[in-house]
Amino acid sequence: MADVPDSSDCPHCASDGRRQITATRLGRGGSASMRLLDATARSASEPTVVSGPAPGARRTPQKVTTNPLHRKLPRP
Repeated sequence: MADVPDSSDCPHCASDGRRQITATRLGRGGSASMRLLDATARSASEPTVVSGPAPGARRTPQKVTTNPLHRKLPRP
């Protein structure tokens, strides 16, 4: 890092270009990273609403006990 020059020549225009340290390119509009960040931020104010269980999901029936001692327990 100490041997890196402060500037170098631009390969396109041959002018002097200053070296800058920037953040990663997460802000690119169409990238998967940007879509994930947008969806995460949007879920805070606009959560997805479902109308029922997922298709194909089965509801397990309540298990019925035949133990007579369980009749004395309070029911929910």
